[in-house]
Amino acid sequence: QVLLGESGGGFVQAGDSLTLSCKASGSTSSVYGMGWFRQAPGKDREFVARIRWNDGNTYYSDSVKGRFTISRDSAKNMMYLQMNSLKTEDTAVYYCLVTDNAPRFFDPTVPVGSASWGQGTQVTVSS
Repeated sequence: QVLLGESGGGFVQAGDSLTLSCKASGSTSSVYGMGWFRQAPGKDREFVARIRWNDGNTYYSDSVKGRFTISRDSAKNMMYLQMNSLKTEDTAVYYCLVTDNAPRFFDPTVPVGSASWGQGTQVTVSS
C-alpha cells in the first residue's frame, strides 16, 4: 500500500503562483503513475493533471493546460504541481492520487489494481 501526504496549499491572490507537493511512502516500487485532482464546494472531484512514473509523460485538463505543470522526483517519491496565473475558479481542495496500473491511471474509478488518495490540501484564490 502507498500512503500519500499533500502539502503546499494556501490562500493567494488571483494571478499568483503556488506549488503543491505530494509525498509517497510505503510500497512505492509498484507505482505506475500519480495525479492531481481537485474538488470545489458543491462540485464533483475533477481531474487536473497526471504523470506516468517511468517516462514522465504528462497529461493536463484543458482548464489548467499552460498554467499548471506537474512533475515528479522519483528518487524522493515526490510529485509536484506548479500552479501559475491562478484564477478564482482554481479554488478547491487538491488531492493527489497514486495508481499501480495503466487503466486506473487514466480512470481512477476503474476497479483494477489499487489506488490511494491523499488527505487533500486547500487552495483558495481570491480576486
